[in-house]
Amino acid sequence: MSLEVKIPPLGESINSGVLAKWHVKDGDIVKKDQPLFELETDKITSEGNAEAAGRIALKVAAGTEVKIGAVVAMIDTAAPAGAEAASPRPIENPEPKIENAAPASPAVRRLAAETGIDPAKVEGTGKGGRVTKGDMLAAASAKPAEATAAPAPSPQFATPNPPSATAKQTRKKLSPLRKRIAERLVQAQHEAAMLTTFNEVDMSAVMDLRKKYQDDFVKKHGVKLGFMSFFTKAVVQALKDVPAINAQFAGDEIVQNHYYDIGVAVSTEKGLMVPVIRACDTLGMADIEKAIGDVAKKARDSKITLQDLEGGVFTITNGGIFGSMLSTPILNAPQSAILGLHAINDRPVAVNGQVVIRPMMYLALSYDHRLVDGREAVTFLVKVKQAIEDPARLLIGA
Repeated sequence: MSLEVKIPPLGESINSGVLAKWHVKDGDIVKKDQPLFELETDKITSEGNAEAAGRIALKVAAGTEVKIGAVVAMIDTAAPAGAEAASPRPIENPEPKIENAAPASPAVRRLAAETGIDPAKVEGTGKGGRVTKGDMLAAASAKPAEATAAPAPSPQFATPNPPSATAKQTRKKLSPLRKRIAERLVQAQHEAAMLTTFNEVDMSAVMDLRKKYQDDFVKKHGVKLGFMSFFTKAVVQALKDVPAINAQFAGDEIVQNHYYDIGVAVSTEKGLMVPVIRACDTLGMADIEKAIGDVAKKARDSKITLQDLEGGVFTITNGGIFGSMLSTPILNAPQSAILGLHAINDRPVAVNGQVVIRPMMYLALSYDHRLVDGREAVTFLVKVKQAIEDPARLLIGA
């Protein structure tokens, strides 16, 4: 019995995507629920899993744009459970399995043009003696170096072959997710009157608290006490004190939000994602740390869903983990503001008339000036600063 492997539905707004990567090879024996492929869309990257065990036959090459519901492979469920994979060697970006004799695949033709090797003179290891990309690469590696032409920049979606010593450029097709990120960033700058205000915060109190209670916190909750939970709680309190920040435009109306779902920017190999932590006003520090860890792992493992990314009212992004000292973050539309955190550096500051060294961080609040006035933006940032410098305020809501 053969079972079709289809591109699963991911949401009403997603109609297609790019099959970015196969996790299996043509002819492999797969297990039920085993990850088979990685699909990139303009919103998320997700994995497709096997619905049954058996031998898989790939029908679509990596890098192909596919529609939702498209058949990309077949699983022969009658294959012996302990059978070995049919493919004699790993094949990167496998070509579709084609019945009967067929002309050379695009990858084979491209390699033939780049290397000058005639596929007709290469012994094929594919079905029916067909020449595969792996056969061409093996033939190219065996060819004398002086006779091999320098490869041209690859126009394929898949990762290009390593460039030669003389290559000055390589090319890779823009992924749907990266393309959508670019569009949203430009859209945010074009549609909002974006302005950024800055302040600095003394991190001494928070760092002392973490040092004092970290071991007990980990033993009790099984997760480390980080900086993000403090800033998340500080942002929630500041949103309550300055509700104009927790609002957004909707046509000719202003929508005032009365909930506190906070987005946390996560850097992944595919690009920046902003999963949302729900009802942060009802969560404790440990709950926030666990939630951030969970959604960050889902984002990096390509298991994030549309529901994880929707509905945030405010975003926090931390460039400090990469060493950024100062930045002007771009709004995450339709939100009206975003808080940028930065690296903590020891700096001399004046305290009670004395110059002392303190661990300082710059804060940046970008906001939509059409909706938020400067007074409100500055007040919001000061509220965050006060809560971080005196964390007891978070307990009493001051």
